[in-house]
Amino acid sequence: MGDILGRSLRLISFGESHGKLIGAVLEGVPAGLPLAEEDIQRILDLRRPGQSKYVTQRHESDRVEIVSGIFRGYTTGAPLTMIVRNEDVVSSYYEEFRRKPRPGHADYIARLKYGGFNDYRGGGRFSGRITISMCMAGSVAMKLLETLKVEVIAYSLEIGGERAKEFTLEEAKSYRYSNPLRAPNKESYLRMSSAIDRAEGDSVGGIVEAVALKVPPGLGDPIFDTIEGDISKAMFSIPAVKGVEFGSGFRAARMKGSEHNDPLILKNGKISYLKNDHGGVIGGITTGEPVVVRTAFKPTASIAKPQRTVDLEEMKETEIKVKGRHDPCIVPRAVVVVESMLAFILADHAIRAGLISSILR
Repeated sequence: MGDILGRSLRLISFGESHGKLIGAVLEGVPAGLPLAEEDIQRILDLRRPGQSKYVTQRHESDRVEIVSGIFRGYTTGAPLTMIVRNEDVVSSYYEEFRRKPRPGHADYIARLKYGGFNDYRGGGRFSGRITISMCMAGSVAMKLLETLKVEVIAYSLEIGGERAKEFTLEEAKSYRYSNPLRAPNKESYLRMSSAIDRAEGDSVGGIVEAVALKVPPGLGDPIFDTIEGDISKAMFSIPAVKGVEFGSGFRAARMKGSEHNDPLILKNGKISYLKNDHGGVIGGITTGEPVVVRTAFKPTASIAKPQRTVDLEEMKETEIKVKGRHDPCIVPRAVVVVESMLAFILADHAIRAGLISSILR
């Protein structure tokens, strides 16, 4: 089954977009971690729909309930189970999509794989709403990483072809969650918002950049459990992701070795690197430099413009206009999801490496 992520810290994700609830079970959470529903709710609120004109107007409170694994304010070491109930569900639009699959969505391929028994309402298991489970897991992972003083920061680097420029990481950290597009500074926010406004019934894609600071060196297990490989797998589990790169990424293909190689230097008596084109990972192992990951998101598949499809009952080509409540751009609500998935993988590897013990005191 494809609903489990991680090795020492394991996320089991369940639920569908228009089902009763979305949930997450976390196995391997150390005992003794101070944790409350407020810690998880803080992260969930950052991806909640209906908060601006730039996201779907589906109104959900997304209130988390912890149903196991907590006692007297601390994790017990038992499986930690968290749920969020679906409330604002309108499934009537989706009956048409059973017969006329939406371009860019998994409607048709899911019908093939599951013989038509899949829950197609709201996209079912393929909906962006399932990222709630990722955020719940990420919120716990962030608490675990606090014990190592590791910090994960993500923001919208690019939306609709408008890329953020001339900002510092500190600026991004303070500004990203104070604007609806999660841009790193005001200038980029204005350009990104204009790009979405210009779409006029269409949608746009973009890039989320995430940076993890103070990551211990040595995380990652080559050759099949490299830190890059596990992070990439986690990122590709987020709906609509089409690409992942680290450090200089695809730009490295256009560089010379003398340009790309990061010289080793002595800094305050310790070995460091002159720059960080390697993005904090060499040989599939963290180097101690900031881990820099960029995740590319395709434009939202649901758009108001007419699109070609096939009527599966009459087996003839036809046209479809997608109704319902959809994000004109996925990127803003995906920022905290990327942040959560990066935190989760780093926490899993830190536990594997023995840097986070099974009992926290």
